[in-house]
Amino acid sequence: MVKIGDIELPDFPLLLAPMEDVSDPPFRALCKEQGADVVYTEFISSEGLIRDAAKSVKKLDIYEKERPVGIQIFGANLDSMLRTVEIVEKSKPDIIDINFGCPVKKVVSKGAGAGILKDIDLMVKLTDAMVKHTDLPITVKTRLGWDHDSIKIVEVAERLQDVGCKSIAIHGRTRAQMYKGDANWKPIAEVKNNQRMHIPVFGNGDISSPERAMEMRDDYGLDGAMIGRATIGNPWFFKQVKHYFETGEHLPEITISERVAMAKRHLEMEIAWKEVEIVGVMETRRHYTNYFKGIPNFKPYRLRMVTSDSAQEVYDVLDEVEQKFG
Repeated sequence: MVKIGDIELPDFPLLLAPMEDVSDPPFRALCKEQGADVVYTEFISSEGLIRDAAKSVKKLDIYEKERPVGIQIFGANLDSMLRTVEIVEKSKPDIIDINFGCPVKKVVSKGAGAGILKDIDLMVKLTDAMVKHTDLPITVKTRLGWDHDSIKIVEVAERLQDVGCKSIAIHGRTRAQMYKGDANWKPIAEVKNNQRMHIPVFGNGDISSPERAMEMRDDYGLDGAMIGRATIGNPWFFKQVKHYFETGEHLPEITISERVAMAKRHLEMEIAWKEVEIVGVMETRRHYTNYFKGIPNFKPYRLRMVTSDSAQEVYDVLDEVEQKFG
């Protein structure tokens, strides 16, 4: 059994990674239904929350059915981060996660996200203060280091654990790599194999198939997998991985009817959450390519779905897709 604080999880849990403009409440709920053991919100700016910015505040929405759920925040100012903890607590998440890994320039330039990997002392200081400021478990998501020459993730993870961090998820790239090249899981395994480590160590990056998830579990010995891009338009990924773990076989391919039904549900839930049809329609667009990945001659249908502002038009296209390819 794996535990984050007092939260008990199954052996080798599968976690939905926080993804900007992807892991919102409707998508998290779908992933939870398909086997995700823990889900995380999109990352939320501490500065945005304390200014009561509408976009940041909306990201605090959580559904009871998605628990356990973690709210992820980022920032580099101690006072702002502590005030953010107080705001986040009101949404009653199960976990507060700190983003020390986002490589995007607009985040890094403010010393937040992966930018803090240039100042490990500040990284530890922020974590320590947040742990002391709440009874909720504080967890961290980070990268191997700023660049290849500054990888000290074993030491960093140990220091974060020592100030009360309850788990650490590590993306197997440096900030300098962004998302290029292959993720390197060996340093993550070194963190796990450090005899002083006793909190869960989760791997992240390039978990693109059930086989890769099994490799992370069996060959690298990590405590769980945090999965991101492989789930976009494919909330079934969690179910596929668990089935493979249990049987050594792949689940039958998701049928066109199942894909259409999931895409419709996703759109319905998105509109209900956003409360404005066109916004819900736009939020779902990024998933359609993956929902129907591998279908030959699908491009004309995809173009119609991603350019329509009408939910009914999208539903009509989905019906056409089922009739033609189902």
